[in-house]
Amino acid sequence: MKAMIFAAGLGTRLKPLTDSMPKALVPVGGQPLLQHLLLKMKAAGIQDITINVHHFAQQIIDFIDANSNFGLDIHISDETDELLETGGGFRKALPLIGEHEPVLVHNVDILSNLDFKHLMAAHNPNDAATLVVSERTTSRYLLFDENRHLCGWTNVTTRQVKPEGIDAENYMPLAFSGIQIISPLLFQYMQEMPKRFSLIDLYLHTLDKEKLTAYIPQHFQMMDVGKIDTLADADQFAEQLKNNRYGLE
Repeated sequence: MKAMIFAAGLGTRLKPLTDSMPKALVPVGGQPLLQHLLLKMKAAGIQDITINVHHFAQQIIDFIDANSNFGLDIHISDETDELLETGGGFRKALPLIGEHEPVLVHNVDILSNLDFKHLMAAHNPNDAATLVVSERTTSRYLLFDENRHLCGWTNVTTRQVKPEGIDAENYMPLAFSGIQIISPLLFQYMQEMPKRFSLIDLYLHTLDKEKLTAYIPQHFQMMDVGKIDTLADADQFAEQLKNNRYGLE
């Protein structure tokens, strides 16, 4: 299986650090966020990884070069001209990724104890996507039926639901982690989307055509390292993960 890391974001919630570096290189537990993720993917046997870049893109490229690509086959998808969001960024990177096998897709600012090998083994090739979700508290949820198939989305603060008209009370609300496996079955639908779109928009666009299935890891722990005030806790969490073989469950 191949992988893609979303590392193009501006990291505005991590200012002032991101005034001089990309979010992907913010140090956590003694290593840049990107390094944590690359090493964890490598430990899971993933060799071919595409990274999209925008903010301080050259710093990321230089970091990878200075570390001899960490012994991996790394490709850079250049979004310096325009940020395309997660879906548009993935579609732009497809020529680098290839269109013949599933792709593990991961936000660079997410740390977790997720076992990638377990996730990859759980992915059904007949599903368009496997979405890593949990029961943590948030304002936005994906909605799943009793078979763990995606049926919608809701913002519990604004009470907005998608698709319009569905009753969120009839479904299981689960929080998305920013980690997923995307099957080639989904690639064709990307051509129907606008230039800039999120993967969540793509999932909602295809949920009546393909199966998008929830993966709920046991004993799941994760941290979104997107805010400056989370860095101290993130340092401790990252050390815990490193001591546990990169956070394998």
